[in-house]
Amino acid sequence: MLEYPAKDQTVDLTVTLEQAPIGGDKGAYLVKCNVDGAKVYFDNDFKGEVKDGELLVEIYTTGTPYKMISVEADGYETYTAPIETYPAKGESVELDVTLEQAPIGGDKGAYLVKCNVEGAAVFFDGDLKGEIKDGKLLVEIFTTGTPYKTITVEAPGYQSSTVQIQQHPAKGETVEVDVTLTPEPTQTQTPLSLFPVLGALGLCSALFLFYRKN
Repeated sequence: MLEYPAKDQTVDLTVTLEQAPIGGDKGAYLVKCNVDGAKVYFDNDFKGEVKDGELLVEIYTTGTPYKMISVEADGYETYTAPIETYPAKGESVELDVTLEQAPIGGDKGAYLVKCNVEGAAVFFDGDLKGEIKDGKLLVEIFTTGTPYKTITVEAPGYQSSTVQIQQHPAKGETVEVDVTLTPEPTQTQTPLSLFPVLGALGLCSALFLFYRKN
C-alpha cells in the first residue's frame, strides 16, 4: 500500500538495489583485491583497475576461456594464478587476490610514515616524498646515501609536524615513523578592551559639556 505524507509528516521509503543481470551470452569475474588502483590482466589483456576493493570483468561464455589472472601495483609483488573456474551465462565467479608488499632491493631501506590525515604531504629535509594514502606512505632511501635528519608532515587545516629521525634503516629494512597531526586552533575574536571603551565615553562626555557651556 502506497502511503502519502500528511502535512508536516515524513514517510520513509526503503529502496533495495539488486545487481543488474549480465546480459547476452555473458558471465563475469568479480576480482577482489586488497590494493586499490591495482591493475588486473587476464592472459596479459588489461581489464581495468581495482576500485573500492573490487573489479567486475565481464566475459563471453562462448569465447576462448582465459587461463591466467595477473594483478600488479607499485610497491607490491605481482600476483599470478591460473583461472580454474569459469562463469556460466549470467553467473559471476569471485576471484580473491591478496598482494604482498615487495621486498626492498639493492642497497635500499625504507621509512614507513603513518599519519592520521589522508593526503598529507610528507617531506624529508624539505624534499617532498609523496602524500599519505590509506594512512601511510612508504619512502625508499639508499642506505649508502647521506642520512635524512627530519620528517615534516603537513596538511591544510592542520598544524604541521616535524620529527627528528632517530633511527635509520639498514639494507632491506623498514623503519616505521608515526606522525599525528592536530587541527589548527580556531581563531576567536579578541574582545574589545574595557579601557578604550571607557576612554571614548569619557571623551564624548567632555565634548558634550564643552559645547553645552559654549
